[in-house]
Amino acid sequence: MKKYNAYKDSGVKWIGEIPSHWGLRRAKYMFNKEKREVRDIDDVVTCFRDGEVTLRKNRRTTGFTESFTEIGYQGVRKGDLVIHQMDAFAGSIGVSDSDGKCTSVYHCCTPKGSYDAHYYAHLVRLMAKRGYIQSLYRGIRERSSDFKFPVFGNQFLAIPPLHEQQVIVDYLKDKTLKIEQYVSARERERELLDSLKQSEIANIVTKGLNPNVKMKDSGIPWIGEIPEHWEVKRWGNAFKENKDINSNLENTTAFQFNYGSLVKKKREYKEEEDAETYAKYTILKPKDIVINGLNLNYDFVSQRVAISDDNGIITSAYISMHPRNNVEAQYFCYLFKTMDAMKLFHGMGTGIRLTLSFAELKKQYIPIPPLSEQQAIVAYIDEKLQKIDQYMTDLQREIDYLKEFKQRLISDAVTGQLCITNQ
Repeated sequence: MKKYNAYKDSGVKWIGEIPSHWGLRRAKYMFNKEKREVRDIDDVVTCFRDGEVTLRKNRRTTGFTESFTEIGYQGVRKGDLVIHQMDAFAGSIGVSDSDGKCTSVYHCCTPKGSYDAHYYAHLVRLMAKRGYIQSLYRGIRERSSDFKFPVFGNQFLAIPPLHEQQVIVDYLKDKTLKIEQYVSARERERELLDSLKQSEIANIVTKGLNPNVKMKDSGIPWIGEIPEHWEVKRWGNAFKENKDINSNLENTTAFQFNYGSLVKKKREYKEEEDAETYAKYTILKPKDIVINGLNLNYDFVSQRVAISDDNGIITSAYISMHPRNNVEAQYFCYLFKTMDAMKLFHGMGTGIRLTLSFAELKKQYIPIPPLSEQQAIVAYIDEKLQKIDQYMTDLQREIDYLKEFKQRLISDAVTGQLCITNQ
């Protein structure tokens, strides 16, 4: 990594050393906070946490808190340095690519002198990434900060010569675009592999391993045909609901649900704090299956099915089931995960929040292969798809590395740890 010839201590903890010919100045002497009237032609501009500031319609139109009266809205112009007062700590800082209007919670800033807004968007986002904005003020909301303009204005920022600011911006635009394109390609590859894997699992758990076996209509709409010798029975024939409560505190190893898996809670059991809560938890045994049947109307919650590999306890808010005799729990875990991926549980929920219950599940019809086939299917999935899992893990590791590399590249460039000007 090419360095500058000489460095000095900036005196700013989150910046560290900077090239000796760079300056420092408080932001209030570098940027004005604009307050513009809203025009009839203005559409809403949103500052996203990844640093993109664009018209809301350019990216998405749902998932926002809507303001019917638009009281306090202000004009924003293309090229403004925009800082989200409440979400700056999470990276909601960038340069607007459009004219429009935004809420008063945004700071729309214009440079007072030779300051490139794109360079300072990178620099202030680095302030957020390094946790400095979060350390300045703790807001009422958990994990948020109130980054008011006077607070921002009081911060010292590095000042490279203007031509260096522009060279850094151009360099990062080129390099980060290439990294992002490569990451997107790898993410698409991983998503495709995951889709193919899930499709293969769905086919195997509903059709079996023998492609030449005689088939019959299952009577289950989402499955269609199944091997002729398989049975179709209600869910309750394969599983019974766990009703054993941890009332005597036999077990204090508590599990929590985490996107398709059960993980042990990191916090150790504390009798005075947890006894009353843990006494109401459901007891889990190995091979028990847990389904998160809460809030099914939130479609972004996926991977609602998990299987226990140890003794423990879990909140009784989840559906916990124990396999009956002649049941290979892992086969049904794969089957239920397939149902989850197809959003089949959503149609079984009741109430405003679409909550699922075992009383509803036990009435559902499911295919039940002979125990030997259940075990053979599990062995096939575990062995044959292991290579796909490993490749997907390697892909994710590469994606994570590239994202870290991109952030390190930005950090080194905007603080002068990497000399760009002579490259």
